[in-house]
Amino acid sequence: MANTSDIRNGLCIKYNNDIYKIIEFLHVKPGKGPAFVRTKLKSVTTGKVIDNTFSAGHKIDDVRVETHKFQYLYNDGEFYHFMNEADYTQIRLLESALDRADLMKEGEIVTIQINTEDNMPLSVDMPATVILEVTHTEPGVKGNTATNATKPATVETGAIVNVPLFINEGDKIKIETDKGTYKERIKE
Repeated sequence: MANTSDIRNGLCIKYNNDIYKIIEFLHVKPGKGPAFVRTKLKSVTTGKVIDNTFSAGHKIDDVRVETHKFQYLYNDGEFYHFMNEADYTQIRLLESALDRADLMKEGEIVTIQINTEDNMPLSVDMPATVILEVTHTEPGVKGNTATNATKPATVETGAIVNVPLFINEGDKIKIETDKGTYKERIKE
């Protein structure tokens, strides 16, 4: 058993007969009244995100997890297949267990949290940024650079990301996985 002072991003807890992963939290100490923790919880079974507030000192039932490095192999339409880097065992997960499946290319190394009680995968954590090649984008309009103008670009995984006007097809770009936003162009 843990309490609200143990809450952190990525912590898996049992709540309402389901297992949730904390994706956001904020400790609040108002001038009047008791302190509390405002959280965003994501169900690891359905992918649904809910808001919840825990009062300070509230007991929470945390789930013991182990993290392992896995390599993304392929997607067969319904399942995403991964291979454990340590013992080469393979697992498959539904797309609902993944946060940004559209930014994952074959060979990508991800961290998978596994419940130690039943050895079931709980969630997949992507690296903070990924480098992908732009496969299609319209040419930028010359003279339209007074503001931070962007245009949509399709990357090699099929995801669409808004990029600055100077990005062309064939450029490699760094993308932040948590927001799915353009970060910078990679010079080769």
